[in-house]
Amino acid sequence: MNQNLVFADYAVFIIYFIVVSVYGYTVYRKREKNEHDAKAYFLAEGTLTWWAIGASLIASNISAEQFIGMSGEGFFLGIAVAAYEWVAAITLIIIAIWFIPVYLKNKIYTMPQFLKTRYNESTALIMAVFWLFLYVFVNLTSILYLGAVAINGLAGGEYLHTIMIGLAVFALVISLGGMKVVAYTDVIQVAVLIIGGLVTTYIALTTVGQYFGVGQDAIAGFKVLMDKAPEHFKMIIPRPTVTSSQLEINKYLTFPGMLSYLAGIWIINLNYWGCNQYITQRALGADLQTARTGILFAGFLKLLMPVIVMLPGIAAFVLYENGHLPQLVGGKDGAYSAVLTFLPTGLKGLSVAALTAAIVASLAGKVNSISTIYTLDIHKKYIQKEASDRSQVNIGRYAVFAAMLLAVMFTWNDVLGIGGVGGFTYIQKYTGFISPGVFAMFILGMFWKRTTGTAAIVGVISGFVLSVLFNEFAPALFGNETLLYTAWPNGNGGYEIPFHICMGLSFMFTMMLMIAVSFAGPKINPKAFELDSEMFKIKPQTTVMIVITLLIIFALYAKFW
Repeated sequence: MNQNLVFADYAVFIIYFIVVSVYGYTVYRKREKNEHDAKAYFLAEGTLTWWAIGASLIASNISAEQFIGMSGEGFFLGIAVAAYEWVAAITLIIIAIWFIPVYLKNKIYTMPQFLKTRYNESTALIMAVFWLFLYVFVNLTSILYLGAVAINGLAGGEYLHTIMIGLAVFALVISLGGMKVVAYTDVIQVAVLIIGGLVTTYIALTTVGQYFGVGQDAIAGFKVLMDKAPEHFKMIIPRPTVTSSQLEINKYLTFPGMLSYLAGIWIINLNYWGCNQYITQRALGADLQTARTGILFAGFLKLLMPVIVMLPGIAAFVLYENGHLPQLVGGKDGAYSAVLTFLPTGLKGLSVAALTAAIVASLAGKVNSISTIYTLDIHKKYIQKEASDRSQVNIGRYAVFAAMLLAVMFTWNDVLGIGGVGGFTYIQKYTGFISPGVFAMFILGMFWKRTTGTAAIVGVISGFVLSVLFNEFAPALFGNETLLYTAWPNGNGGYEIPFHICMGLSFMFTMMLMIAVSFAGPKINPKAFELDSEMFKIKPQTTVMIVITLLIIFALYAKFW
């Protein structure tokens, strides 16, 4: 078993690199006549097809933290982690029907612009600065670090900084071409990601079949997984009892059974898919039907993602528990890389290409969003108010370069300590603290006309403070057992409330505070959006896509409940 890459693997990877580069350059040449059109650069306004929007959404979403982190959670939790993907498919239906019409009717191009239009300029500026810091110092750095570490391990373990620079430059070149180049190259990235991911899953299942004497048969290998690890094929993690082991408690802390579905997982998904510049930007330049179809297409692809990023983790668990995976290092986060060692020459290169595609697409999408927010919501409003389209595009490109340079600098020697806590945990921790407040601010701003700008500020601050309170201090201050929560021993001498429950409690109290503050204002805020039933009507073909998605999800939950 050769754990490192050989010439054939590098050849496959180089072919992937050339195809993406040539296609990206071709797309760029086609938009050269609009090279200095700001809306064309930042939003690819009116030029993205539904399939490009859907593919770009997935390419931006799936990155190293999914391949490494979610495979690791598959190793640890099992199929329960698929809820993130399958609930996301339902979330995308909600976004397509109710969120996108509000954005498009009000000509919203950035999330800070939404806040300025609906609330006030102060709220918009505060959140614009906050999002820039979050995207650069949390998302970009963790994606770059996790990706470089994963690929470096497969390449022999001696090229971390070279790989880091290579990923950054590759993403930089793509993103400098603007949103259209990012989105259309994402189509190839998603194709490589899915094909490479499915190949890895297939090899993992056939390897399981081979080791357990049922032949090189993927379906037989899957049945072995279900037989050897039945607890890994339950969607609902049971609530611990007095006889539960620390391992069982830790699983519940990560994903607290039905309570996840009553609170946290919806807030995570609705905030991520509906209130996030990095994601929504793909659809904001399209017409309503194109945007809706693209978002629902992304929902279909989300149904497939657990097969790619979760099943290899479960396969690694079964192999490891039975002594067939000695190459596993680094605990659960090493599961995906360990499985890749089973791939034959050439296919290993394809899997590295898939991992690279996920990383580069996410990096390019993220820096494009950073440049859009900085240019349109900060530079043009406060620094160079009369900036021409040409100047805006150039400023956007400078912002792309500056953001990537900062990410490389802070990732170079892991200044932020991402490796210590794990990239997936690092992202969840820092984005999770602000999700309740941001989502409350957006949902009330869209659909309750009385919500005031003061309430929005209160919501953002209280959402963060409450998240920190419930996550870090509540058990010590209020006890381990209250009417609102139960805190469980975390194995490190302390007690924790499950993260999803913390988010639900933070969101609930933030909503209550925002509503109370808004009652002190006028019955209808003058800045409230005008909504009408026509905005939310859907066409028959859209209804068909929604019904098919829901039926598939129902069947999956009926099977694995």
